Amino acid sequence: MMDFDRKNRLGTESAEIMTVSLAAAGPAAGLTEIKTELVRKSIHLLIALSPALAAINYPLTVLALMTGVLGYTAMELLRLLGVKVPLVSAITGMASRPRDMGRFVLGPVTLGFGALLALLLFPPPAAVIGIYALAFGDGFAGVAGKLFGRLRPAFLCGKSAEGSLACFSATFFSAWLVSRHYGVSLAAALTAAVVEALPLEDYDNIVLPVAVGAVVQMVLR
Repeated sequence: MMDFDRKNRLGTESAEIMTVSLAAAGPAAGLTEIKTELVRKSIHLLIALSPALAAINYPLTVLALMTGVLGYTAMELLRLLGVKVPLVSAITGMASRPRDMGRFVLGPVTLGFGALLALLLFPPPAAVIGIYALAFGDGFAGVAGKLFGRLRPAFLCGKSAEGSLACFSATFFSAWLVSRHYGVSLAAALTAAVVEALPLEDYDNIVLPVAVGAVVQMVLR
């Protein structure tokens, strides 16, 4: 009887320890997700420099984006083969989400390609607004969603209302700074918020600047 009570007591203590460990892991996991998102969106914000660089030297900026996409692809393939590339592999690891573990991290490729397509397909200000929607709209949406996201209605496909509002606001403000046109800014912000809410994963980096650029170009005609 005493052995049974002792085993029962040990089992209860083990269950309590496991419960406490899982509870402690929850906030730690959430903090890790936030740090990862901050790293990812910091890289997003850097793409906002491409319109200014294109204004200085358009061909060189296009070439730099192409080279960056191809260079990153080569280094990421090396990383998957076990070859660590200094700095790049470390940043890639820091910016990787759980779904990216053991896989090719596609985000930087689609990010560079999205900005490249916007520059190639549209003249300014449509290209600039499209890239700013990618950098600021999508960038702030991810951070706001991780930090404040509580409301997740079904029509947002798992995204948060707070993130969508941040995307709309950041895109509207950046588009207005470029165009000084409320109609253009509203159209760009609505398009960015809709595209950002779609379950496109990393491919929203391509669809978002192209869709916003196309809508802005149509409004300006």
